[in-house]
Amino acid sequence: MIKASIQRSASNIEHPSRQEIRAAFENFVVPSYARFDLVLDRGEGSYVWDVDGRRYLDLAGGIAVCSLGHAHPAITKVVAEQARKLIHVSNLYYNELPGLLARRIVDLIGPGRCFFCNSGAEANEGLFKLARKFGHDEGRFEIITAIDSFHGRTLAGIAATGQEKIKNGFEPAVTGFRHVPFNDLEAMGAAITRSTIAILIEPIQGESGITIATPEYLIGLRKLCDVHELLLLFDEVQAGHFRTGKFQSWQRILENEPVDLLPDGVSMAKSLGGGFPIGAF
Repeated sequence: MIKASIQRSASNIEHPSRQEIRAAFENFVVPSYARFDLVLDRGEGSYVWDVDGRRYLDLAGGIAVCSLGHAHPAITKVVAEQARKLIHVSNLYYNELPGLLARRIVDLIGPGRCFFCNSGAEANEGLFKLARKFGHDEGRFEIITAIDSFHGRTLAGIAATGQEKIKNGFEPAVTGFRHVPFNDLEAMGAAITRSTIAILIEPIQGESGITIATPEYLIGLRKLCDVHELLLLFDEVQAGHFRTGKFQSWQRILENEPVDLLPDGVSMAKSLGGGFPIGAF
């Protein structure tokens, strides 16, 4: 009875027009993004439809989020089923799925444990805190990242990001980050000081034009970290989760190398949830 009533009510809803939707954004949403003149209504697979019924091929995928397309039956099924059981219980209790997902991630990457959060920026913040905690008693806190990198839009995230345009207007920056050229092992080694505790890179940089780390660079970073007792951290938020054919992009880069390289920490998000908000490290 209740379900039938809800369905009838939903079918009678008058949806707002394109103009009304845009007006709501312009009047009540902070204008942080320059949006396309496109008001979307629904999606299926690789296509999206606007409110006027026009179909478009979606080449953005939510910026590397919807890796299985829109409204994939497997995703919508489990989301609906879980919403009917438990939508949120906080981290104070045990429940089935987090442990299963953590075990699957560990199976795909290597020995370790997972912490779940809500986004890539939050996952990177977790890595920053992990590194700071690791080096705290020795007074080591600096993290070296790469020029042209992107690690999120939180205050620490933009400080870690190797792009000045991202930082403009938010000074003074969070301290404790240094930036060196990508794929330059010599520059990375020269930047290490007594205060350094970690190296953080994207194995495949997106914002610099899809710049791929060389196998020699990744192997060299692991050796540098081992020699100087640093944490090697990979940001796989955008390039990870089988987008390269392997679970993580560093695994793809090193697939033909006779090494078994394992970073000390990895940040994940975006396509990890296929559209459902999730982050992990």
